[in-house]
Amino acid sequence: MASTASSPPSVQLLPRLDHRLPAKLRRGRKVWPGIFSFSAAYGSLKGCHELLLPSLLSAASTNSGESGGRVGRILCFAPHLCEPETLALDWSSVTIGEARSDDELLASVRLRVRSFYEFNQSYNIEGHKEYVVEREFEALKERVAGKKVGFRRASCINATLPLSKFSSRADDLCTACKFYDNEEQRVVIATLDLNQCRSLADELTGTRPEGTGNDLPRAYLSNVCVAQELQRNGLGNALVLRSRKVAEEWGITDLYVHVAVDNEAAKKLYEKTGFTYESEEPAWQARFLGRPRRFLLWSDLTRAK
Repeated sequence: MASTASSPPSVQLLPRLDHRLPAKLRRGRKVWPGIFSFSAAYGSLKGCHELLLPSLLSAASTNSGESGGRVGRILCFAPHLCEPETLALDWSSVTIGEARSDDELLASVRLRVRSFYEFNQSYNIEGHKEYVVEREFEALKERVAGKKVGFRRASCINATLPLSKFSSRADDLCTACKFYDNEEQRVVIATLDLNQCRSLADELTGTRPEGTGNDLPRAYLSNVCVAQELQRNGLGNALVLRSRKVAEEWGITDLYVHVAVDNEAAKKLYEKTGFTYESEEPAWQARFLGRPRRFLLWSDLTRAK
């Protein structure tokens, strides 16, 4: 069920957590899903959690092995080199809710690829980018449909805005992330996934509630991102709050999120929305996965009722 968002209080959004592959991808080297490198030095929310486009990694690994690692190699986005202008947001037209169509799911995937990654300019790069989008679209549909092994259910929660509300300064965003909703063209401007499962791959596992089955009332947030053009408008905060309500509707009692240990702004945001520290990743595991250590944060949803 979607809801029209009212303007939230001003908050400091999460700093960017940019994801990239290791600098060198040697022929035949296996790239494990979940290997990300984070940079939390700049600006607003860029995405922060595991399950962030895992298919991109295997796709890049495959292309590296076949073509010497040049065509379609995924690189870290450098936010400090090109800071886009932040556009004002008309909150009266913003709708936040669960994706209701494959068209909307595809638009959310395009926003994630657009937000987290850039590609080397090379022959047929647009074709490869579309291949990556299609791979991830199929993976997201599988999770949302309840067909992914290890997941009880998953939902893609989006913030959207009518296409008519955008100026020409957001043409690229509108072209990439628009979809039809009851014959109205809308644009996905922020997105995240809510996953009911025991654990996420290559991530710390929550301990509450106790149990081993996938039907535990436990869930994780992942794949959080906000369009560059609309950051610093409170969309990240609104999206997290909406995901908490959806989790409560599912009967979830314990909600988790992973965050880099040096990401102070993100930790403050999650603290404001009811999360507290539970555990942290060992240094050896972070080194093995090629990323900064993570905190696992927990929120008791039964307390909010």
